[in-house]
Amino acid sequence: MTRHVLILGGTTEGRALAAALVELPSLRVTSSLAGRVAQPRLPAGEVRIGGFGGPDGLADWLRGERVDAVIDATHPFAAGMSRNAALAAAAADVPLLALRRPGWAPVPGDRWHHAPSLAAAAELLPGLGRRVFLTTGRQGIAAFAHLDHLHFLARSVDPPEPPLPSTLEVLLDRGPFTLDGERALLREHRIDVVVTKDSGGAATAPKLTAARELGLPVVVVERPPLPDGVPAAPDVPGAVRWLQHLR
Repeated sequence: MTRHVLILGGTTEGRALAAALVELPSLRVTSSLAGRVAQPRLPAGEVRIGGFGGPDGLADWLRGERVDAVIDATHPFAAGMSRNAALAAAAADVPLLALRRPGWAPVPGDRWHHAPSLAAAAELLPGLGRRVFLTTGRQGIAAFAHLDHLHFLARSVDPPEPPLPSTLEVLLDRGPFTLDGERALLREHRIDVVVTKDSGGAATAPKLTAARELGLPVVVVERPPLPDGVPAAPDVPGAVRWLQHLR
């Protein structure tokens, strides 16, 4: 009997999970991508791109496609999608797991300033520096648009859309990034402070090491919590074990 697994993807973990699951017998693997990136890296297995129309639309899709399990492998800050997944899975009576890479942890020498939101991070910046390296993703840049007296360097996969800071330079790039590259970038642009979401993982972590070496403060935006009652696995093997135990 073939079981159908839906992966809510778009992350490195989502692609790795799809690659692992397509090798298992009697599994149909579908990955769903939000479609916010112009040229996404496609995972193994079946792929659908675009939204579901909220939790009701997703619940209808789960029933119509006879989905047996959902794994939410979206970005740790995709709170809306995670909330919709929890509501839809409950409505359709389908097991749900969140695959979440561990967050970053400070080490001696780090000058971290924690913020509960992007808006709170923006409030901290005037007291920390004038030349800011933003690594919050293109959709997070708008939270800093009102800070006209600061100079921003923002890195994102696709170009950001207004509202934007009046003094903004955009680097279009996609990780993983190297430590040497991050050191050179911070020096070349004379960065005073770095802003990042606590995304976790190795692909974008070198900026934290480079900032520590240069003695720069880092504003770390804290993750939103998972929906109540949703179990989580920290890595792909944990997600595979969860799925196997459903048998």
